[in-house]
Amino acid sequence: MLDAISPVDGRYRRHTASLAPWMSEMGLIHHRVEVEVEYFLALVAMPLPQLADFPSDKVEAFRDVHRKFSAEDARWIKDKERVTNHDVKAVEYFVKEAMERLGVGAWKEFVHFGLTSQDVNNTAVPLSLKRATEQALLPLLDATIEDLARFAVEWKDVPMLARTHGQAASPVTLGKEFQVFVDRLRGQRDALANATYAAKFGGATGQFNAHHVAYPEVDWPAFGQHFVEVTLGLTRTPVTTQIEPYDHLAAWCDALRRVHTILMDLDKDIWTYISMDYFKQMIVAGEVGSSAMPHKVNPIDFENSEGNLGVANALLAHFAEKLPISRLQRDLTDSTVLRNLGVPMAHSLIAMNATRKGLSKLVLNEVKLSADLEANWAIVAEAIQTILRREAYPEPYEALKALTRTHGAITSEVMSEFIDGLNVGDAVKAELRGITPSNYLGFASKLVRG
Repeated sequence: MLDAISPVDGRYRRHTASLAPWMSEMGLIHHRVEVEVEYFLALVAMPLPQLADFPSDKVEAFRDVHRKFSAEDARWIKDKERVTNHDVKAVEYFVKEAMERLGVGAWKEFVHFGLTSQDVNNTAVPLSLKRATEQALLPLLDATIEDLARFAVEWKDVPMLARTHGQAASPVTLGKEFQVFVDRLRGQRDALANATYAAKFGGATGQFNAHHVAYPEVDWPAFGQHFVEVTLGLTRTPVTTQIEPYDHLAAWCDALRRVHTILMDLDKDIWTYISMDYFKQMIVAGEVGSSAMPHKVNPIDFENSEGNLGVANALLAHFAEKLPISRLQRDLTDSTVLRNLGVPMAHSLIAMNATRKGLSKLVLNEVKLSADLEANWAIVAEAIQTILRREAYPEPYEALKALTRTHGAITSEVMSEFIDGLNVGDAVKAELRGITPSNYLGFASKLVRG
């Protein structure tokens, strides 16, 4: 793959190959063939009068045209496309040729009967996207979430200095911070899993003109609804132009973008924790961190993930904005965009694999986490002033503000001396002395569910 233009089919092919059955050129052609074959068989099942004598023993053999679709079949269609200069017409000719080989060529003119190309494209594309999402994208996202959930449980009791605005803040546990990402990703994962895969099926401009003029007695909208929703398992948009309006596809793009944005946030946070020495990284034999600095072990997996997520989101943002817009009853600008749907999905797989690889290398440095907490006794000021409020102590916030902002380094000794000078009872002083940066954690551990 050294001559591949795109890295998703070159450098990163090992991560993206799982998308090929659905999102490649062959995958698209295969799904078009499936739609054409299943549509013909739906007409047979109706049956249309002229198809009533279609031999029942040929039905499954004809269905095998798409079930046993091969690379050789795809090449036949691509060769025909060079002649027709029309991709869907080439698929139609392929299906008709298959009927001739099966000995049922007498019925071949009912292949693509009454359809326009977009009846095929606007069912094949969402069908391939649905399958790729359910069989490649969601399983990897689920695995990523489970990795994070496992760390959340493992580290639910590990105290860590929090930083808000980059400054020391009330402590948390490392596991609780991982749980934040688990919950966020699960929420958006559900939005992606529940996406609507909408399809258009209604003839040249959306209202079954050709079907109706040939068979006015047939309820073609009901037929189209059953074919799209029962046979193909998609959701039919009943009122369209020549194309499906892509509003649901735009929503799918936005749902995946939100997943990516959360993963990007995770990548940046873990990268920062590594830079703070909260995590070490396992050394992999033979790996080189820098061509010049032998000591370096860089957080490259999280950087790789972040970069790929950015590329994916840039494409998804364009798709979500562009696809729902088409001049009058249809222009062709959606065609080339739809052919690229697999690209952001590929970058998504690359990114999640990189994040998971990075997570697998993390080694917790509890000594550093503990040292940072011990060096920041000022963070218990919130706790102390809150208890003093409870005790009706005069202006407790201001007293702690004066201590923490005008004093030098706030150590355990400084805080203890401050507590000694408070005009409160011994029991309250004992309560205050029991608060440390490592145990002032609220419900952090209990919030972790994994």
